[in-house]
Amino acid sequence: MKSPGIRPGAVRTLAVATLLGATALLSACGSSTPAGAGGDAKQTDSGGAITVWVDPPRVPAAKAFQQAHPEIKTTVNQIDGTVGGKSLQQQFAQFNQAGKGWPDAIFFPSNDDIAWASGAQVNYTADLTDQVPDVIKGYEDAVIAPCKIDGKIRCLRNDAAPDVFWYNKAFFTQYGYQVPKTWEEYGDLAVRIAKEHPGKLSGFSGDAYAPDRYLWASGCPTNARQSETEVHIDLNDAKCTRAKDLLAKLVQAKAISTLGIFDADAAKVGKNLVMSPGAAWWGDYLFRQTWKIPAGQMTAVAPMSWQGEDKPATGNEGGGLWGVSRHITGKELENTLTFAKFVATDPKWQVELSTGLPAYGPAQDAWAAKQAKQGYFADNKATFDAMKGANAFVVPDHSYMLYNTGSVWTETVAAGLASGKTVDQVWSGFGDELVKQAKAMGYTVK
Repeated sequence: MKSPGIRPGAVRTLAVATLLGATALLSACGSSTPAGAGGDAKQTDSGGAITVWVDPPRVPAAKAFQQAHPEIKTTVNQIDGTVGGKSLQQQFAQFNQAGKGWPDAIFFPSNDDIAWASGAQVNYTADLTDQVPDVIKGYEDAVIAPCKIDGKIRCLRNDAAPDVFWYNKAFFTQYGYQVPKTWEEYGDLAVRIAKEHPGKLSGFSGDAYAPDRYLWASGCPTNARQSETEVHIDLNDAKCTRAKDLLAKLVQAKAISTLGIFDADAAKVGKNLVMSPGAAWWGDYLFRQTWKIPAGQMTAVAPMSWQGEDKPATGNEGGGLWGVSRHITGKELENTLTFAKFVATDPKWQVELSTGLPAYGPAQDAWAAKQAKQGYFADNKATFDAMKGANAFVVPDHSYMLYNTGSVWTETVAAGLASGKTVDQVWSGFGDELVKQAKAMGYTVK
């Protein structure tokens, strides 16, 4: 998912690179068409040279491709990894107007970028359904789902980021706690631990992935895309209110931190985390590298189910997306597809360099075996089995949209909780702002 020392991609916090100016990018890219041809531009062929855009964590992926395929002339442009920004979308609109400038392939800094990149206005991403069928077959349905838009595969997943259930096995063994099987049991145990061990934490609510962690996992319709212009949002839905009630219970008991997992103080506070739903990449990146929780403590198990439901339900935090330009053909397209296949599937990147669980299923076992050699988790088998199995439990009907639910969450819920407000006090503001931003982006909200 990332290179050593750099945090995972598609994480909602600022990256380290400086955004390249639109003028510089225009001159650096491979594909071009007559001015004003953004909608139905004539496809071009450079003769084979390609230009790819990547955020800082994906630079090693591009370099690995260059080493593996020296016969393909590849220009690599490092772009800003800021998530939720609009500058990239504006650049692509400018490229459409100019009829040139599009990269041949791109790693989108934000998963939400796929909404505008595949939408009618920008319409950048190629339909890969018939271009790389063997690669697509290697993805589980839930993993490739964000790329399946109106029946077409418009991107490839880099890594899978399903939420599993993390817990400190050493702590649980010492005090005789049982790992919860349901979300309701999790809430009860979190309150009990907070009372019996003040300062110990069972989650984080202040980052932009928190709604994925709790609301998506509950099936709450915040991102229920109906079509390119319609979305269903209903914070009064029972699947939303049960998540709200759970969070209210955790916050009131001080069982959950109102910080975000990437906040400046999170590393210090994170050492007191004893359990939480969290992405597969939390294990290596967050626990081992960032928070430096000692080895032999943290372990993952399968996601929890909601009371009365027989199937686990979980959300997804990130898992980056690769896009390919629809403006190219011939050798340029052929080489770009070779690049796309490489970054999505090749062990030289997905196993040897990426620390995130590969989205491409056939690479997962080799990746897990390599990760297991570090001996970090208290139970390697349980952890990696949970990671690989959790994809099947990601709640469906959640799409990436032109509005950013995580940003709305941090501006309303996270900010309110940090100032001492209750979940009930900030909930309506979150829903109102979500609807407001969806409408501002042109959606009809149902």
